[in-house]
Amino acid sequence: MHLFDRTKTNEHRVSIKTLIYTMVFICVSVSIILLLFFHPSFLTEDESKIAALLLLIIALWATSIIPEHITALLFFFSMVIFSLAPADVVFSGFTSAVYWLVFAGLIIGVAINETGLGKRFADQIVIHLEGSYYKIIAGVVLIGVIFSFLMPSAMGRVILLIPIAQGIADHFGFSAGSNGRTAIILGAIFGTFIPAFSILPANVANMILAGLAENQFDFTFLYGQYLLLHFPVLGMLKAVTIILLLIWLYPDVPSEKQYRELSVSTRITKEESILLVLIVLLLLLWGSDFIHHISPAWIALGGAIFLLFPGISIVSPKAFHEKINFSSLLFVAGIIGFGGVISSSGIGDIMAQKFLAILPMEQGENFVNFMLLNFMATITGFMTTLPGVPAVLTPLSAQLSQATGLPIESIVMTQVIGFSTVMFPYQAPPILVGLKMAGENISDAIKFCFWLTLVSLFILMPFNFLWWQLMDMF
Repeated sequence: MHLFDRTKTNEHRVSIKTLIYTMVFICVSVSIILLLFFHPSFLTEDESKIAALLLLIIALWATSIIPEHITALLFFFSMVIFSLAPADVVFSGFTSAVYWLVFAGLIIGVAINETGLGKRFADQIVIHLEGSYYKIIAGVVLIGVIFSFLMPSAMGRVILLIPIAQGIADHFGFSAGSNGRTAIILGAIFGTFIPAFSILPANVANMILAGLAENQFDFTFLYGQYLLLHFPVLGMLKAVTIILLLIWLYPDVPSEKQYRELSVSTRITKEESILLVLIVLLLLLWGSDFIHHISPAWIALGGAIFLLFPGISIVSPKAFHEKINFSSLLFVAGIIGFGGVISSSGIGDIMAQKFLAILPMEQGENFVNFMLLNFMATITGFMTTLPGVPAVLTPLSAQLSQATGLPIESIVMTQVIGFSTVMFPYQAPPILVGLKMAGENISDAIKFCFWLTLVSLFILMPFNFLWWQLMDMF
């Protein structure tokens, strides 16, 4: 009877997924037809073609109907074959520092697993997490938040945390595909990525916003001021929300019978020692980039080359060929090129201008204006990926300030709330890389993003408004 009920439940889930995919397919098909044959007046014919193709790519990435790397290849092929964008823009992902940071990170991740250092780190951590499932999930998310203060690169944090998270899941007996393992992996990824938007140097979008604000409006973000404004809600409350959602969406119980032996008492190997020294050196170099101004990507790539070098060979040629997920590299390159096409085509700017014309902003309506500004930033992130939000919206800040009566600094800061609301995993390469490294199903991340977005929009954003009132931002 239990088996029958489980089968029935699985069939119910499949039918719901099929229904959702069918609805997405119908909506996207209708939109593409309208764009191609009845393109809106504010888009040229070429812009309508680009928008139609980008809409298709978004739908494929959001639903994962076909593997993500194939969608990326389809994006490359379609853009070039139909001459919709210059090749240097379409393939800009392959020359991006982010791409090479991911490449280096995958090698470092393989090294952490191959040497057993990830398992050793996990064993040191699980000593403090024994007790309950709630404590395990909360501990993993808290570790991710702490890492955000120590390491400026979100991609680097995810790459280092995934092997540790896998070791924690193994220790507590959570096998592949189990709720517990999924929750631990998602906790590590989202715990170190989402709350970090409240820590100035901890995410790329933050730094892009800071640079644009200083360049265009001549005001500089201070670390402490930025932290005080954003961390109480976007950091602490969002971390608590992540924990509660993971426990609710992925309930599980650790299996004591499957606990493996801890390796904390075993002697550290030569390979582990070399790798540990390298990781400490990388962390020091990443943390001091304000002194030497070397990109985290090139620091990581140097470390990866060292691990591959003959005579060191911590990552052997066999492990390099078999353990590196090259499909994820294609996916990351596709995501970056996607953002480049949106920016170069001007579609992101056009949509933002349309939002400005449509949204009912009025001076004196601070709460309504605040929510609409956040909504606009969130939707812009859906179209441009997260780092594209400040590039599109910051130049509009003066107009938005005039329309709402809010100070330009407040207008600029609302972007942080918007681009910290991730509607789909494809918007954020660190989330996708973490999922690929861990071998987790992207549909689980989509489900989690959906619920986190709902809570962010309808609960956390009003809390943000109250906090901003206390901080005299209106």
